[in-house]
Order: sequence, then structure tokens, then C-alpha cells
Amino acid sequence: MSSRLLPTTVVGSYTQPGWLVDLGMLRSIVPPRIRARDIWKIEADGLEEAQDAATLAAIHDMERAGIDIITDGEIRRESYSNRFATALDGVDIDNPAEVPGRSGKPILVPRITGPIRRRHAVEVRDIEFLRANTDRTVKITIPGPFTMTQTAVDEHYGDGEACAMAFAEAVNEEIRDLFAAGADIVQIDEPWMQAKPDEARRYAVKAVNRALEGATGATAIHMCFGYAHAVKNKPSGYSFLPELAACDADQVSVEAAQPGLDIAALEALSNKTVILGVIDLGDMQVESADTVADRIRAGLEAVAPERLILAPDCGMKYLDREIAFGKLKALAEGAAIVRRELEG
Repeated sequence: MSSRLLPTTVVGSYTQPGWLVDLGMLRSIVPPRIRARDIWKIEADGLEEAQDAATLAAIHDMERAGIDIITDGEIRRESYSNRFATALDGVDIDNPAEVPGRSGKPILVPRITGPIRRRHAVEVRDIEFLRANTDRTVKITIPGPFTMTQTAVDEHYGDGEACAMAFAEAVNEEIRDLFAAGADIVQIDEPWMQAKPDEARRYAVKAVNRALEGATGATAIHMCFGYAHAVKNKPSGYSFLPELAACDADQVSVEAAQPGLDIAALEALSNKTVILGVIDLGDMQVESADTVADRIRAGLEAVAPERLILAPDCGMKYLDREIAFGKLKALAEGAAIVRRELEG
């Protein structure tokens, strides 16, 4: 783990290069829940090698920008969730169902047609590759059990909680392997807690805690209002946030810059390290370091500096690389300004 005061990180994804994916196609679809193989420009027999090269570029960008805790940029993924969710037994992606997405538009989602089980490790090679190519603190992300339940049609369990707990078992097996393979931090992505707060209050924290059982390193949970690329008008408060004080994750990641989050809401998470979004991904202008520093100072009004990690609001998947890199550089420079102030 980074020992620096106010360390910087990314939420998960970084921009994928245009030679690897069809960016127009990627940006025209909501984050796919089933497979979206047509976005890849490289034929199957050369795809892994191409993804490795693009991942090295993402790692290098994060290091050059000055980010302390880095990921693999989720370069190998079509969305934050479908690489893992579609690799499980019991999940039918060849005969999908159609449901309303968070934006209200219909989306294709998997059908749960049998017992959910992890048949093999899904992201272990990803973390091994990241660990082998940087000496910085590394984080890898995995979709959470509640979100995977909400983005599938259950035709097997007949009960949301039972389905989520089955996903949690699979996530738990993966998390244990990810730490064994070199992860410093594993982050569970749970944006649908915000989208379905009443359902989340019934069993989301229970499912997350099952997923995190036996974790041997630091754990985080990310919750957001959706990608800025798709969601323009965001509320200034979460419908599900204080409840995360009861989850077993060490860190809670929230977006704050684009929605103008009421920072006082973070006081409910006094037992957690907060990963605070201080980079607005809905604004295609690169923030100045001073703007970022102002957002960090606002965060410090509710969270002690020893419990604060700084990040973009959400994944950077849909940004142009030049803008994404500029925003990461501004993040690192803004953090340095406030760090100097705190350290005298």
C-alpha cells in the first residue's frame, strides 16, 4: 500500500486505444452486460497480445501522470462487469433478456438459468500481468454481487437475495485468488446500490460481506451515479451511502466532482477510508491543479487526511487518451499542492 499522505488512484478503467477497439461503437452502446465482441479491431488469435500492449501503455500513462495506486486500466474488458459475469456457470449470454437500463433505454442482459458457479479464475492473469509490470501499489476491480444480480434476469433462484449470495460466492473465490496472485487492493464495483436503494437495503451489504470474507489485503467498494458519458444530470446526494459503514470493505469510493456532492454526507463513513472523486469526467476540459486542490480541501472538511484517497469520479473508459492523461496529471498535481500544505 502507498504510505504517502493523500495518495492518488484511478477507479478502474482507462481509455482504450482506437487501434484496439472501435471507439464509435463502444461509445454508442451502454456498458454491455452480455458480450460485445464486435468492438475489438484485432482478430481473436492476436487479441491477447494486443491487449497486453495496450495495458502496458495504460500502466505507463498512470505512472507518468504520477498516480500512486494503479490498475491495468481494464483494457481487456468490454465493460467493467461483463468480463467476469459472463464467465460463470449458470449465466446464459447466448439467449439474453431485455430490460430497462439505468438510463431508461432497453439493454440486453444475461439470463440466470442454473446454479451460479465460478468455473475458473477470470482476472488472475490480469493482476499477474499488472504486478509484473509496475513496482507501484496495484488494484484490480471486480463487479459486485448486487450489481450483477440487478443486471441479469433470474430464472433459476426466484429470489434476489439468493441470486446475489450465489454471485457473492463466485466473487469471493475470485478475490482470494486475486490477492494470492499479487493484488494489493481489490475493489468491488456496485453502482446499482445507488440505482436500487430499497432492494440494496434488503441484502446488498450482506452479499458484499460474503464476497469479501477471508480477504487477505485491502478491499474497496465503488458506488456511482453512472458513467458521465451516459448520465449528464446527477443528484448532489446518494440514496444509499450511510449503509456502507456496515460493509466489510476498508475503502468506499464515491464520485463527488460532477454531481457536486454534499461533502457532509461522507461523515457517515467515519470508519472507512474514502476514495473521493475530484475529477469531473463529464467536463472535457482538463481541470487545473488548483481546481483539483480546491475539491480536495472541500473533502478534508468531512474526512481526515489520513483516511482520504483521491481519484477521478468514475472509470475513464469513454475519454480520449489525451484528455484522460491530462486529468490524471492534474489529479496528481492537485494532490501535491494540498499535501505540501498539510506537511508544512
